[in-house]
Amino acid sequence: MQNYFQEGTLRQFVEVHSTGIAVAIVAGAGVVAVRRWLGGGLCRSRARLDGKTVMVTGANTGIGKETALDMANRGARVILACRDQTRASKAADDIRQRSGNGNVVVKTLDLASLQSVRDLAKDIQETEDRLDILINNAGIMGCPKWQTEDGFEMQFGVNHLGHFLLTNCLLDLLKKSTPSRIVNVSSLAHEKGKINFDDINMDKDYDPYNSYRQSKLANVLFTRELATRLQGTGVTVCSLHPGVIHTELGRHFIAGMPLWKKVIGCVLLPLLKTPWQGAQTTIYCAVDESLEGVSGLYYSDCAPKEAAPQGRDDAAAKRLWDVSAAMVGQE
Repeated sequence: MQNYFQEGTLRQFVEVHSTGIAVAIVAGAGVVAVRRWLGGGLCRSRARLDGKTVMVTGANTGIGKETALDMANRGARVILACRDQTRASKAADDIRQRSGNGNVVVKTLDLASLQSVRDLAKDIQETEDRLDILINNAGIMGCPKWQTEDGFEMQFGVNHLGHFLLTNCLLDLLKKSTPSRIVNVSSLAHEKGKINFDDINMDKDYDPYNSYRQSKLANVLFTRELATRLQGTGVTVCSLHPGVIHTELGRHFIAGMPLWKKVIGCVLLPLLKTPWQGAQTTIYCAVDESLEGVSGLYYSDCAPKEAAPQGRDDAAAKRLWDVSAAMVGQE
């Protein structure tokens, strides 16, 4: 009798609220579809990396950690190059446990210190027999007007100069390990970027958003010039946009937002990519077999995409290289 009453009540409820239920179902399906669409492409490659070594900067959280986990799942020796050793050690333990790969090590890297970059590069050269894939993933976004240890504007210093120096210091080992790859994580933000050659540290007019855009454009131009310089060596390089992702990277942007933008951000949060989704293009660029021998391109959603015009300026790429080399003291 009780079951009959419950079933009858449920039937009446459905009849009365059928329109609302239908709308809710359609809306829910729409959200799922939109999120799936915004999730972007997936790396389908099953390439194994047994016997190979991969280094990922900023690998203790976000897409860096997801990338490192994927590399470990493929059998690689994975080096987590991170500033925070406590968090990096926890990330390494988690990756070892989840992948079953015990060959995951932690190295200290503070990209805001050229000395730290040189120390890591020296360590890698002395202790590693090979380096097959270098993934320049670490970054900072939208911070106040901070300076690196060497007096450079923080976002340009960390996102570009630190990786510029690290990559150059490790080129000999990468060439020794060919075919090898360099993957530079840039951003769609480069499309609104401009290299301020007359005020590259933005001492005259600092804006956190423009600084970030400049650093991400620098990633694309660095990739372009490096590809030219590496022709015929067996080392390839690419840059990419990982997508709009819910990670810790945006903490400085969020802190400086007005309340109404924060509210909108909370509403849109469920539609952002997860770190796993955001790592897919990085993983694709690192392992996909179709990219063997392909160099200098820019990718998004696991597919090549044309960079903005200012990201295809060869003269600017050459000039940026010369300026960057002078700033870090690299011949």
